[in-house]
Amino acid sequence: MRPLFVTPGDPRGIGPEVAAAALMKTGRRAVVVGDGDAFASAAARVGLRWEAVREGVAPRQGVGVWTPAPSDEPVEVASLRLAVREIQEGRGRALVTGPIHKARLAARGFQYPGHTEFLGALAGVDHPVMAFLGGPLTVVLATVHLPLAQVPGALTRAGLLRTLTTADAAFRQFGRRPLWTVCGLNPHAGDGGVLGREEIDVIGPAVVAARALGIDVDGPVSAETAFRLRDPGRVVLAMYHDQGLAPLKALCFGRTTNVTLGLPFVRTSVDHGTADDLVGTGLARPDSMIVAIQTAAQLSRGGGTPKRS
Repeated sequence: MRPLFVTPGDPRGIGPEVAAAALMKTGRRAVVVGDGDAFASAAARVGLRWEAVREGVAPRQGVGVWTPAPSDEPVEVASLRLAVREIQEGRGRALVTGPIHKARLAARGFQYPGHTEFLGALAGVDHPVMAFLGGPLTVVLATVHLPLAQVPGALTRAGLLRTLTTADAAFRQFGRRPLWTVCGLNPHAGDGGVLGREEIDVIGPAVVAARALGIDVDGPVSAETAFRLRDPGRVVLAMYHDQGLAPLKALCFGRTTNVTLGLPFVRTSVDHGTADDLVGTGLARPDSMIVAIQTAAQLSRGGGTPKRS
């Protein structure tokens, strides 16, 4: 079976540590593409054995490490580009990514706000969808890495409908028929227009259009109650990043994985950032990376979405 491709992310963060620890615990065959020195140091601390590999070559078993050739591009960006190419050319089964540091990359000229948008560009997909699954909540985001002030203007009927259709199709491909709850943008879902009209003018019509296409969807509902609905198959569509991820991380931090829906390959990632202050302390936990690796393996062999705990 083809290996997973793992990009640890920013070599100055905890990505190499959690990747090495997770691969040690899961025993998955993988090609790690990234800063070889950073990963080697992390692997030594947990006793993970690995071998150096090159383009187009994977280890027969265990873990191979491929360090991109030096270039003007940050190593974490070059690693993503190479890993995606290998997967698209049939030499890898799925992509698992560690955390990147958006501000450090932006300072070096990286023009994308995050993994999701960059991977969409690499794959030729103009509407990738960010989802989080694996824990007691499944959350999909309508907007991702935007300043909060820009969110209302970014919400459109067409965009919300496309998010729902893309994500619904992906979940069905994974063997799951989702029951959707769509959050409102405003407090109390706008209170009939008293607290804002986005629910009336944008979100509600998108829900009606999705329902007409056969999607099992309710809303818009007040976000303060949406996350209490945890019946099997329930998926919450949040309007912006923190609306969805604050409750998710409060309830199940470390037990979920970020999955990009709508790509032509499986991509999962950790649910945390680079945590620079934990580097080398031994306190960085690999839990989310373990879930990301297990989920990538499961989804890429058609095993459906993982059971929630």
